[in-house]
Amino acid sequence: MEADFVIVGAGSAGCAMAYRLSEAGASVLVIEHGGSDAGPFIQMPAALSYPMNMRRYDWGFVTEPEPHLGGRRLACPRGKVIGGSSSINGMVYVRGHARDFDTWAEMGADGWAFADVLPYFKRMECWHDGGHGGDPSWRGLNGPLHVTRGPMKNPLVRAFIEAGVQAGYPRTEDYNGRQQEGFGPFEATIWKGRRWSAANAYLKPALKRPNCDLVRALARRVVIEEGRARGVEVARGGRIEVIRARREVILAASSINSPKLLMLSGIGPAAHLAEHGIEVIADRPGVGQNLQDHLELYVQMAAKQPVSLYKYWNLFGKALIGAQWLFFRRGLGASNQFESCGFIRSAAGVEYPDIQFHFLPIAVRYDGKAAADGHGFQVHTGPMRSPSRGAVTLRSADPAEAPIIRFNYMSHEKDWRDFRAAIRFTREIFAQPAFAPYADRELLPGPDAQSDDELDAVIREHAESAYHPCGTARMGRRDDPMAVVDPECRVIGVDGLRVADSSIFPQVTNGNINAPSIMVGEKASDHILGRSPLPREEREPWINPRWRESQR
Repeated sequence: MEADFVIVGAGSAGCAMAYRLSEAGASVLVIEHGGSDAGPFIQMPAALSYPMNMRRYDWGFVTEPEPHLGGRRLACPRGKVIGGSSSINGMVYVRGHARDFDTWAEMGADGWAFADVLPYFKRMECWHDGGHGGDPSWRGLNGPLHVTRGPMKNPLVRAFIEAGVQAGYPRTEDYNGRQQEGFGPFEATIWKGRRWSAANAYLKPALKRPNCDLVRALARRVVIEEGRARGVEVARGGRIEVIRARREVILAASSINSPKLLMLSGIGPAAHLAEHGIEVIADRPGVGQNLQDHLELYVQMAAKQPVSLYKYWNLFGKALIGAQWLFFRRGLGASNQFESCGFIRSAAGVEYPDIQFHFLPIAVRYDGKAAADGHGFQVHTGPMRSPSRGAVTLRSADPAEAPIIRFNYMSHEKDWRDFRAAIRFTREIFAQPAFAPYADRELLPGPDAQSDDELDAVIREHAESAYHPCGTARMGRRDDPMAVVDPECRVIGVDGLRVADSSIFPQVTNGNINAPSIMVGEKASDHILGRSPLPREEREPWINPRWRESQR
């Protein structure tokens, strides 16, 4: 069992690298603990609440009790299946704001400014605007990853965009193009009615090549000899064996499992490794630190008219949607139902958006349990640039044991201030004339929650993770003591080892993180192959000309 490159994790970045490295003629072995993505639970977009809650497809991580959220333990799902989290996520496609990547570069990720990453976003995308408009020169038109827009047939979906404009915010034709700020149609990794995961886009085509293979096994640690990564120790079929890498080992196991594997391999904070009896190979205090996420609240309204998806919230309705999807790949089953969105700034003086809205034309919990007994709609909202930082640490030296995950959510006063603002802006949007025919009473937070203290209590009790963990093997300059990888994704202090997934984000992007995670896999592939990066593309994003003095 050996190959030029051994990739740990068949997730968003791992699949992209398997495709690009094998395309270049190198032999690739991908190690994945999870199994097949076949079956309607993963492939049918509308079934998205199921795989996330199935142990078969999810690692089932939970946080430690979160001190600022009343000691609640929050779910932290990560995909344990080919395609990784792109096979269990909400399929929402957001590149992030151009300024996010400029900030990465300022933080020491040289060569990862927006001008550097835009060509990789374009290389990975096959964009279908569905006649909704947008400038194709900002987008990729023939990459492996299909990106589409929902049909927007539900009147509530369109009302949300109109209400945003009525509240004084701009309209945006394409938030993944020149202008993120504003309200417009949402994009999704859905193609021909199916979830277009990284497995469908990248891994399955790669596995058709003779030089790319998939190994089902649990990675235990990286084998390092004389300061160089030589392979990966795995548990497979009751045996422990080593899969050897002739050129490099690449960790793409998620922002939870990649730092865990680094630490089990002797790379991490020396004192923490010593506590667990692990020999220190490289003392990197940043491993497992800098953990970030997005937290969100579902602001829910009851509807006056029977226009929401609630009418299908019964056995017959679900069977009908399922049958339509199974036979024709059409109908409600072919959408993730997130078809309109908004990106706004929390205050004057904030240069680019830091609040996101996911609109959903039904009032329901993410785990698929109906919340409103009747017709309703909701928006998922929360701050995008929280200053709170957590950590992933080892529970023990046993590779089979889940790590300790502490996000330390809402540990800054700014988190509370931004979150309250997000809720109040949402209420204002739902109070616009566009929603007058539909909006009835507020279900959550509820009309009684008005003061700061009352809203804080609701946030403490009801905020949920948006499932965007990242940052635990931060990219930076080689002389930065807290950096884990350099700007070519090489682990500092060990040869022949890279990390390329959401772990390396210096800061969480403004939006869902699947798109930037795939982009990392695309760009890392060129670094791994020793190629010159794609030529920079200098494009100026739209920044609200009144951002200094106005919130909208």
